[in-house]
Amino acid sequence: MARKDSRGRNLHTGESQRKDGTYMYRYTDPRSGKRQTVYAKDLQDLRAQEKQIAKDMDDDILSDSAAKKMTVNTLFERYMETKEISDTTRVNYVKMWNNHAKDEIGSIRVVQLRSSHVRAFYAKMSRAEYSHSTIKMIHALLFPALEMAVDDDIIRKNPARKALSGDYGETAKEKDVLTPEQQDRLLGFMSDSNVYNVYVPMITVMLETGVRCGELIGLTWNDIDLENKELSINHQLIYKDLGDGYKFHAGTPKTEAGIRLIPLSRKAYKAFTEQKKVNFMLGRRCTEDIDGYTDFIFLAKTGRPLMPGAVNNVIYNIIDAYNREEAGRAKKEHRRAELLPKISAHNMRHTACTNMARQGMNVKISQYIMGHAHSDVTLDVYNHLTKAVDIKAEIAKLDKTVNI
Repeated sequence: MARKDSRGRNLHTGESQRKDGTYMYRYTDPRSGKRQTVYAKDLQDLRAQEKQIAKDMDDDILSDSAAKKMTVNTLFERYMETKEISDTTRVNYVKMWNNHAKDEIGSIRVVQLRSSHVRAFYAKMSRAEYSHSTIKMIHALLFPALEMAVDDDIIRKNPARKALSGDYGETAKEKDVLTPEQQDRLLGFMSDSNVYNVYVPMITVMLETGVRCGELIGLTWNDIDLENKELSINHQLIYKDLGDGYKFHAGTPKTEAGIRLIPLSRKAYKAFTEQKKVNFMLGRRCTEDIDGYTDFIFLAKTGRPLMPGAVNNVIYNIIDAYNREEAGRAKKEHRRAELLPKISAHNMRHTACTNMARQGMNVKISQYIMGHAHSDVTLDVYNHLTKAVDIKAEIAKLDKTVNI
């Protein structure tokens, strides 16, 4: 005889009704072999759950309680366990997640996460005036983690798949780069300065090679082959707390493409020879051994490698000093001051790449020298040469090659 509920309706196999009126459905998960139970306040809701369970089983979607209870935070932790990345990158990713996603979207169960949740999360970040690049970075962590959940049959589709289609966050500002004329003025000012002339070789190396700041401060004299005029980029220095307190660590370049051999231009070669003289003149000798690397080129007064922040501070101070002098001179001459933009070590790298584009260097060669993993990063620089000075230069080139 069929079992019935309190309203006389027939109950299906696995269904029952408790004394408090709650409906219950018990079934065996085909993957784990474990008995599972779901509850509902009425029979209609229970059967809707049963229908979803049957569909999940047909699609081979996990339905055990552990998978159902997994939060986005737990999924992110599992995803990070699958990544073969440097300790530095891992620390940065986890910090980014903890600062932005952990308490916002991380507590939601993966099976309950919807596209609307992700979109609302990105919109909230946008209202908080986070940049598009920051939101894009969070998406780059969330999306592949959810793709892994799809591959593991925890969810049927990725709720973040089209969530970034909106224009979330402030549009990334175009990076300031120095024009060729500005670079000449800057280096001329430094050369004439009793304070900043010692930094001419370092700034020249940055403009000629386009190395990252961590690569620059990590350079040792063993990385320079002055006879063959080659610079080997095979490591970088970072100053972070990787669980052992804040200190210098040596690591591989940012990407696999970051390991490269850069031919030295005439200016770069001269800059390295001049840096030897600067170190001798200032009595600076390397006192540090960092993870087996020593004899660093660009040193602080203590004999330690320059800190990343120190490199930026040097650049900021030089720009400020130049602009103060230029402003005073322009006032006396009753003209508009030609000030330099406030730039960082990263802007110097961007300027170096822009210089390669201005000179018509093949984009694949430029990609190699810059150590870009993907050519679209290099092309983004090549495609943004829109300043009047660059347009005029291209027209001048055209005039020389086209006889009208």
